[in-house]
Amino acid sequence: MNKDNMIEKRSWLSHGLFRVLTTAVLCAWMAESVSAFEVNGIEPPHWWTGMKDTSLQLQIHGKDIRPAEVKIEYPGVRLDSVARLDGSPDWQYIYLTVTPEARPGKMKIEWREGKKKVSKEFELRARRPQKGAQGFSAADVLYMVMPDRFADGNPSNNNSSTLNHNVGADRTNPNTRHGGDLRGLINHAAYIDSLGMTALWVAPVLENDMPGGSYHGYATTDYYRVDPRFGTNEEYVELIDTLHNRGIKTVMDMIFNHSGDNHPWMSAPPSSDWFNNGNKYKQTNYRLSTITDPYASDYDRSMTQDGWFVKAMPDLNQRNPHLMKYLIQNSIWWIEEAQIDGIRMDTYPYADEKEMGRWIDAVKAEYPAFNIVGECWLGETAGEAYWQTGSPLAAAKGSDTRLPVVMDFPLMIKSRGMAPYFEETDPWNGLNKIYDHIALDYVYPDPLNVLRFLDNHDTERVLLEVPDSLAQWKQAITILMTMPGIPQLYYGTEILMHGTREGGDGNVRKDMPGGFPGDTTTVFTREGRSPLENEAVDYISALGRFRKGSKAIAEGGMKHFMPDNGIYLYQRGSGHDAVVVMMNGQDSENEVDMSRYAEIIPAGKKYRDVITGETVVIRPESGTYTFAPRETRVMVEM
Repeated sequence: MNKDNMIEKRSWLSHGLFRVLTTAVLCAWMAESVSAFEVNGIEPPHWWTGMKDTSLQLQIHGKDIRPAEVKIEYPGVRLDSVARLDGSPDWQYIYLTVTPEARPGKMKIEWREGKKKVSKEFELRARRPQKGAQGFSAADVLYMVMPDRFADGNPSNNNSSTLNHNVGADRTNPNTRHGGDLRGLINHAAYIDSLGMTALWVAPVLENDMPGGSYHGYATTDYYRVDPRFGTNEEYVELIDTLHNRGIKTVMDMIFNHSGDNHPWMSAPPSSDWFNNGNKYKQTNYRLSTITDPYASDYDRSMTQDGWFVKAMPDLNQRNPHLMKYLIQNSIWWIEEAQIDGIRMDTYPYADEKEMGRWIDAVKAEYPAFNIVGECWLGETAGEAYWQTGSPLAAAKGSDTRLPVVMDFPLMIKSRGMAPYFEETDPWNGLNKIYDHIALDYVYPDPLNVLRFLDNHDTERVLLEVPDSLAQWKQAITILMTMPGIPQLYYGTEILMHGTREGGDGNVRKDMPGGFPGDTTTVFTREGRSPLENEAVDYISALGRFRKGSKAIAEGGMKHFMPDNGIYLYQRGSGHDAVVVMMNGQDSENEVDMSRYAEIIPAGKKYRDVITGETVVIRPESGTYTFAPRETRVMVEM
């Protein structure tokens, strides 16, 4: 072999060896690259031993975590399966059984792929003594607050460097964050107690890491973290403990129909059907009638429930079993962690009816006394009644609704500005409309589990402007607080907050004066309120205190008389455990023959007005009673 051939052969061998070595290195690098997964988050962040439902889902989030093998060895805990979905590789779902034999402690979870191994600890905790999960009922009065607008107890958290969209407080703009927080609610728990409120419905407090700030809280981006501009998870627990120590329950506002579009799910959906419409934006038609309509097209019904509420709130697909398990566990986690007493579920009918029923069953199985109210925004009583547990209207359609409490939106709609109910007009208007509305309660399986309200954060205030007199306002409040059902007051009602939604929702979500640094007046003290505001606070407080001890209001039935000559009269309860309410819908003095009301309030019998303490009696010699203009009485037998 000549020299040239030898050089050529050596060159070929060297090149071949180089290629072999290069290929080996490349393969090793590729293998390492493929196995370079990460574990960045585990949800829920911890769990408990001794739960009735022994199944547990762990959502694992991290770069390319999907294919990694999982190993768990912990006494009393069994690894059942690992779900690897068809969406982003950055999600994995582990299913465990936490048997009754499992004890509190930190269990090690190990992931392995190729040569890469990652270990994390997950804590199983002992359940603390249960003070929550009490539920709420017609014995309660719910006080609904928007934390951002109630009180700023910690101005230092108005900005948060931990958020991608750090939108701070700007009180000059009615439609952005103002800085109210959980510390502000804790600081004013005594004020809420003084109103006679027995339950606090707090608008959503979970993280809303959204470009506009999402002060209202209805665009969740983390289901296990309180938004840092409201405070911390620990402060949320502190708030609930503080309220429980005062005998006040807490209702947590949740949203399972949609998330915020800055939730990590949206940028990398775990599956192709995690959000409705193939994870693509398609807006709902907002027509809830399609769900109950016996003639509705499949298309219209689908667009109602599967369409997105708005583009920034992608519509969650509750029919995905992994997502629904996540949502069910999230509810149970907050009940156990924070010891909330009830849930208000936002946009309830827009989610899948069957799956939401399964959610309610799961929550009630774990906490039998727990109660849930769903937002079903319909304009007719029959539409509301359809959604309540045991509704024959739903059964006739082949549905089996599970929702314990529905909201009386028809009452709110008809009472806007109070004029339709409380103006002095012909006999077919005014208080007759109250009578006609309550007379429809027969469609509800359980009228005591209907949430009655005059306004809330999504509606115009029941007062469009400050009144000269509280006579009509008191009649509205009296009806709300004494009718069958669960009354809900919107924060600020007690100080005569007013306004319309013209110009934005911020106009009906105003700040409580005195709750924020720099305020020159405060409504949290008697000295800071006007005489008219004090009169309103005193009236609500008196009714609230009375309701706390009244079984007639909490459990009793109702008998009412059709309004005649402007007089509306009704009784709650029966026998000696009874409350009699009567009101004059006229703006003038009104002498009335009371004989038609004898079955409820006989002549000569003495009654005590629970608000004023005055004695009320129907004159036995004439059988008449002279009502003062717009007089309202709430009375018990002496």
